[in-house]
Amino acid sequence: MSRPEAPVTLDKAEPKPPASTGRALCNRYTTADMTVFTRDEASRFCPRGSGDPRQDPALAWELLYRLEPRLYDRLASAERLHPGVVSWLPRDVDQIVEVGAGTGRLTMELIERGRLVVAVEPALPLRRILREKIAAAGYLERARLVPGYFDELPLPDDFATLVVSCSSLTPSPGHGGEAGLSEMERVCRPGGCVAIIWPNHLEWLAAHGYRYRSFPGAMFVEFGSHHDAVELADIFYPQAAAEIRRHGWRRIPFEVLGLNPPRDVAFKVLAR
Repeated sequence: MSRPEAPVTLDKAEPKPPASTGRALCNRYTTADMTVFTRDEASRFCPRGSGDPRQDPALAWELLYRLEPRLYDRLASAERLHPGVVSWLPRDVDQIVEVGAGTGRLTMELIERGRLVVAVEPALPLRRILREKIAAAGYLERARLVPGYFDELPLPDDFATLVVSCSSLTPSPGHGGEAGLSEMERVCRPGGCVAIIWPNHLEWLAAHGYRYRSFPGAMFVEFGSHHDAVELADIFYPQAAAEIRRHGWRRIPFEVLGLNPPRDVAFKVLAR
């Protein structure tokens, strides 16, 4: 693996976290929809045996992944990563692990950079969409899709030279937390790199020895049409939907949506 370029020290300003989804997504689901969860998923997402997606946005997102995965894929496909982040990732890597792969926002880029990519994704419907994309690109021999969670990665110690997650890891135990960060480092080889793309908790990562890099330039969420932009904004960016309608946009600045653009990465090169 070619080593990442010289690190930049952590900025003092914390990037603005994603705006709240509000009621639009939460109101799509009810407690009756929670039967879609497997027993293991239910124990993780509803540890006390109950929950209401109308009151819990995190639970609503988990239901989205399983009930309407193609709706989620339309959103993720429009929220494109900064090309500088993708170019920064090391090339000529033997084995790469991506945790929380989703429908492949980053996965397809990783396949170009390594001999084998293991994409870990807990939601079966998202894995199915990702498999379709990988098969269509003719890359099935270079990618392996496996179920798994941040805190229990189904991989041995020192497995990969690059371990990466995009817009998934947070300090919350339900979305990685301390255990998830430790697991990512466990499966990374000495001298390898653990990279968190589009992070929103830089101080937490800095406390664990992670450096920070951000890439400049205007960034946009790019939908296929104005109709798509309006439809998805009503669900995911309700605070910006009226402005999107008024301007007839299909290409929307991240700032209008109240989102920190996906232009940055927090990373650690593990000691040899």
